[in-house]
Amino acid sequence: MSDHISGPRALADPIADITDVYAFPSPEREGRLVLVMNTLPFAKPSDAFSDGLIYRFRLRPLSAAAPDGPAPFTPDAEEYVFDCVFSDHVHVDGGEGFEQEGTCTTPAGETLTFGVNDEDGGSGHGVRAFAGARWDPFIMDAPATLKTIATGELAFTDPGSIFLDGKNVLSLLVEIDTELLNGAQLVGVVAETLTRGTFNVRIERVGRPEVKNLMLAPKQFDQVNRDLEIRDLYNMEDAFGLQEGYLGAYRARLNANLAFWDGLDGKSDWTGGNGSHPLTELVLADFLVVDTTKPYVEQGSFLEIELAARQGREHETCGGRTLNDDVMDTLFTQLINAGKGPVIRDGVDRSSRPASEAFPYASPPNPTPPEVPEHH
Repeated sequence: MSDHISGPRALADPIADITDVYAFPSPEREGRLVLVMNTLPFAKPSDAFSDGLIYRFRLRPLSAAAPDGPAPFTPDAEEYVFDCVFSDHVHVDGGEGFEQEGTCTTPAGETLTFGVNDEDGGSGHGVRAFAGARWDPFIMDAPATLKTIATGELAFTDPGSIFLDGKNVLSLLVEIDTELLNGAQLVGVVAETLTRGTFNVRIERVGRPEVKNLMLAPKQFDQVNRDLEIRDLYNMEDAFGLQEGYLGAYRARLNANLAFWDGLDGKSDWTGGNGSHPLTELVLADFLVVDTTKPYVEQGSFLEIELAARQGREHETCGGRTLNDDVMDTLFTQLINAGKGPVIRDGVDRSSRPASEAFPYASPPNPTPPEVPEHH
């Protein structure tokens, strides 16, 4: 799940479907920030990137909001954009192998090129980039999660199992010198896919995991818009500035679904909110929050900055999201007991092929990935 197949349009055009986004300080190079966008769920090693898309990373400096505000940070107007596009791919030797070139454009308009599936990637102008098929690093017991939603009872077991373990994704990694961010310490990170050409249409955008599939997809608890598939509308929004037109619909859906998750342990741990769930506005501020001055940590940084701000304390980690962090246990624990009870585990704690601490970080692809289920 995560952001895999996050709406009807993603199901119809999976090449533009962003499955996950990661942002973390480089574990091997001080002063570098790593940005990762994974796309095309159930990719094959022979799949190429689309030459009809822009793969975009957007970063904005963040300012602290009012202490009693519903969301802890406000994005500044200044923005740093890293755009990647790809050439048409050319098959070689009549087999599944192909050649394809990527081009990354920095906020200053400088460009660097790199070959798809080249383990060394390409570098220049304070940027290092890699693109290619990779083992999907996302871990969660998806069937148990769906059963939990369907039955209203926690269905996790220990151990759990990763759904279709060994599936691949197309991974785009852009590692940037933080000097390109002009001294910004806290930044919000979003990834997008857009149509390429004169008129760019946003197809998908992702900040945090599971906002769409766990918090916006279920309709049965929403008494205001019970028949509305809301995720494609949400995908088209600007993460740093939601339009007023559908805000009421997003809030109604989140208020209902967050209350469902909060009640799974038989009590409500999130209180206050003036009629809305206390997490609704934080969820709608749907971008990863990263401290570019903090060092890399393998586990425990996801949501740490946001939660620290809500609790009125200084954050301790880089925040963001690393490739090996078990973010779902963090997310389930916050949704269900607000961190006031035991850790809510889905029984899956690590990938069967963990990422490394060396570029390009994510594990090589599975040469024989599992077959795609029929409904996908």
